[in-house]
Amino acid sequence: MNRLIFVFVVAILLGGAIYISQTTNEQAEPIKVGVLHSLSGTMQVSEQNVVDATLLAIEEINAAGGIDGRLIEPIVIDGESDWDVFAEQAEYLINQEQVKTIFGCWTSACRKTVRPIFEANNHLLIYPVQYEGLEQSPNIIYTGAAPNQQIVPAVAWGLDNLGNQVFLVGSDYVFPRTANELIKNQIAALNGEVLGEEYVLLGDTDFEAIVDLIIETQPDVILNTLNGDSNQAFFNTLRAAGVTSEDIPTISFSIAEPELSSWFMDDLVGDYAVWNYFQSINSATNATFINAFQDRYGTERVLSDPMESAYIGVYLWAQAVEKVGADASPTLIRDAMLGQSFNAPQGVVYIDPQTQHTWKTIRIGQIQETGQFEIVWSSENPARPQPYPFYRSRSEWDDYLLDLYQGWDLQWANPG
Repeated sequence: MNRLIFVFVVAILLGGAIYISQTTNEQAEPIKVGVLHSLSGTMQVSEQNVVDATLLAIEEINAAGGIDGRLIEPIVIDGESDWDVFAEQAEYLINQEQVKTIFGCWTSACRKTVRPIFEANNHLLIYPVQYEGLEQSPNIIYTGAAPNQQIVPAVAWGLDNLGNQVFLVGSDYVFPRTANELIKNQIAALNGEVLGEEYVLLGDTDFEAIVDLIIETQPDVILNTLNGDSNQAFFNTLRAAGVTSEDIPTISFSIAEPELSSWFMDDLVGDYAVWNYFQSINSATNATFINAFQDRYGTERVLSDPMESAYIGVYLWAQAVEKVGADASPTLIRDAMLGQSFNAPQGVVYIDPQTQHTWKTIRIGQIQETGQFEIVWSSENPARPQPYPFYRSRSEWDDYLLDLYQGWDLQWANPG
């Protein structure tokens, strides 16, 4: 009888402990994070996909038990393709919602507009998109490519394989302007020639005059730094004028698989893009990523480099939070992210402690009729990020950026 009573009491105590543990986990306060991207406007075609990839990573981590038994609660906000809206919403997420970290921004105009807010509040932004470099904020982790991981190898490969006479076309804000400044320095060093350099405002769709100049100058290759849905109008105009990818190929820096699936594919077949990730990478890790995304969002959906960068950014952040605790400050989380590595769909990535940028493998792909990219060149191994190219000193690059900013009435894009 005593033995039975003992067993009964132990069972009650164990059951109570399990119940208390389950109740505690269920009631544990979630870890709030912001997801700030454009869900409307000219950048929606690109940024909505990045939101989906970010949420997939959060859902996977939550399904595995969260972080220290606490779930991640994403607060998704539309930046409306407007850098002023991004700034307002960053303030809201930090000060009203009191999120631990914000995952967001695409255009450099948005990132540079919100940067002072993160620095003033000593908060943390995880930025997932390739960009022009010339920046190293203590409050931003950069999981997209630095210039030497996209722009520089694209120019070198293009001049070696397509020809050394180049035409530059871009959207009129800080990324294309700065990227093209880097490109011109590199082309001069490689004894190439820039035959034209033209810009349009973000969202513009009139490219007839620019295409006329391309036909007149007959470059060997077009280097394209347009962003958003202006790309579709540019290629439509180019093809309508009879210029094919065989006549004058284009290397693009902001066109990936989702844009191809949203636009008229025949206009882009045969052209090129430079990224660190393509959906066509043949690896078990990438296959798992593709299957998980398509199981969640549909088999017709495709993946891109910024989506993969956003996805791995969440995992690198989660590893850091596990290290320092869910209640750690954004500063401690940032410090813990430095030196983190992850076996990503693109291959192993690593957060460089000196620059807060990411070591990444470089790839050049050619657009196929399937809407995927055939990888025609790869660096094979991850490249160390170099945010400040050696063509000028850091102070000279800073002066260049300041001139742009002041010339645009203290904005990071041409206000028109």
